[in-house]
Amino acid sequence: MTTPGQWQPKLVALDIDGTLLRWTDGNSGSVEGTIPPAVKAAVRRVADSGAHVVLASGRSLHAMTPIADELGLGRPDDPVWIVASNGAVVLRYPPIQVVHEETFDAAAAVRAVLAEHPSALVGVEERGIGYRVNRPFPEGELTGEMIVTDVEEIIGGPVSRVIIRDPGATVEEFTALAERLGLHGTDYVIGWTAWMDLAPVGISKASGLAHVAEDLGVQPEETLAIGDGRNDLEMFAWAGRSVAMGQAVLEVKQAADHVTATVNEDGAAIELDRWFG
Repeated sequence: MTTPGQWQPKLVALDIDGTLLRWTDGNSGSVEGTIPPAVKAAVRRVADSGAHVVLASGRSLHAMTPIADELGLGRPDDPVWIVASNGAVVLRYPPIQVVHEETFDAAAAVRAVLAEHPSALVGVEERGIGYRVNRPFPEGELTGEMIVTDVEEIIGGPVSRVIIRDPGATVEEFTALAERLGLHGTDYVIGWTAWMDLAPVGISKASGLAHVAEDLGVQPEETLAIGDGRNDLEMFAWAGRSVAMGQAVLEVKQAADHVTATVNEDGAAIELDRWFG
C-alpha cells in the first residue's frame, strides 16, 4: 500500500465528469455541472506544488478548455496538458496547441451499429464549434453547436472519435451489441447509459497520457490517476496509483488500487489531499 512519505505523484491525471464535476438539476429543469470549492482548492494545491496536472476525458477539446480555465490551470508561458477524446487528441492550452492526434475510418463500425439500432444518434466533433450529428442529442449531453448532417457525410472521412447514443436502449444492450459485432478496426467504450465511444484501435486515455509523460520525463509509476468510468480502465492499468470514485461501477472499482468517496462527497479532493494537503 502506497502511503504519504514513501511516494509522491509527479503527474496527476484527472477525469472530469463524475470526478471533478458533479451534476445537479438546475432551476429551469436543465442539468448543470459544477466543480465544488474543495475540489478546486485541492487541484490548485497540486499545481502549486510543482506536480503536473493533466485533464484526461472523453470530452472533445473545446469542452475541456473551459474546465482548465475554471480550475486556473495553464497560462501562455506554462500551458496545461490536456488529453481529450479518450486519448485521441493531446493538446496544450492556452492557446490551443494540438500536439498529437489519432484518426481512423469509423464508417464500417457505425454502419454495423445502425443496422441493429437504426434510431441511434451519431455525433462527431466539429472542432471549435460543437458536433456534427445525424439528429440532435438530448439537451445537455453535448457541448457547443449541433450541426445536423447526413450520417454518410459524418463518417465520410477520418475522425478521432465517434459517439453513438440510443436513448431507447440500455447499457446492457449496447455492451452485448459491441461484443457481438466485434467492431473490427476500432476500440470502444460503453458509458453510464446506452452511449458508445468509438476510437482508433489502441487509443485510450493511457496512450494519450503516455505522450504527455514522455514529453515531461515522468514515468507511469510516478502518476496518480483518478476517474469513475469504464474509459478510465486503461489509465488505471497504466498509472502507478489508480483511484476510483465512490459512485463508480464495480468493474471500475475493482480495477483501481483504491476507492475514494463519491463525487458528491468531494472524493477527488480527499485523495489529492492525501498527497498534497
